[in-house]
Amino acid sequence: MTKLIIDKVVQEYPADGGKVNRVLDPISLTFEGPSINMLMGRSGCGKSTLLRLLGGVRPQKVKAPTSGSIKFDDKEVHDQEDDAVMVFQRYANRPDLTVRQNVMFPFTLGVWKKQVKKDEAQVKVEQVMKEVGLTEKASLYPSQLSGGQNQRVALARALVTQPKILLLDEPFSALDHSLRTDMQQLLVTLWNSHPCLIVMVTHDPAEAVALGDRIVVLGGVPANVKMDYVRPKDPNIDLSKLLYPANPDVEREIISHLH
Repeated sequence: MTKLIIDKVVQEYPADGGKVNRVLDPISLTFEGPSINMLMGRSGCGKSTLLRLLGGVRPQKVKAPTSGSIKFDDKEVHDQEDDAVMVFQRYANRPDLTVRQNVMFPFTLGVWKKQVKKDEAQVKVEQVMKEVGLTEKASLYPSQLSGGQNQRVALARALVTQPKILLLDEPFSALDHSLRTDMQQLLVTLWNSHPCLIVMVTHDPAEAVALGDRIVVLGGVPANVKMDYVRPKDPNIDLSKLLYPANPDVEREIISHLH
């Protein structure tokens, strides 16, 4: 079982006048996968900072984390982690590459280029493009795609290497409501095909409830954990076919911590 341990993590940045801006107070959490974990908080509270730390994305000229540690399967995360992949709201698709080339891109770099043969990579790319419904768009460029289609490309590129950890930073927030619901369902379907540990930042309580096996809400200045909700297991829910049902009580509790 994949385990991501956040142990007393503090993050500080230098501020004007020689002062220090503490963004994250001591935060301790353990995420175990496969599972979908939702990370919430007010804008600017540090949730994206924490997400980047989980993936080993470090700001320049600043010690990160300032104190504490992040461990992935008992190995401390210092640099960008090969087993962790991030997907952002702004897709990050290469405009000069086709859909197929964008999805293939991870296999042209670093460890994946060494470990996966070209013909094996091509099979993986074709399979994941089929799963996200992009086979017929394979030769198109990002500028020829809709926002939802571009986000599908980003998800396909993230999942093609079958990462142990998938980190998502508000990936659906720019989409309209109906398209967002479609993408949420697609994420659950893909997760069932490619089980992994997902940590996803969202600003939408309904989305958190629909997707989350666990919902963590950060709050305060500096931020610490205000709510940690673990969903009770329900054998009657088939996640391969639907999202979690609405839960107004949990949504209200989330909202109470966002003000």
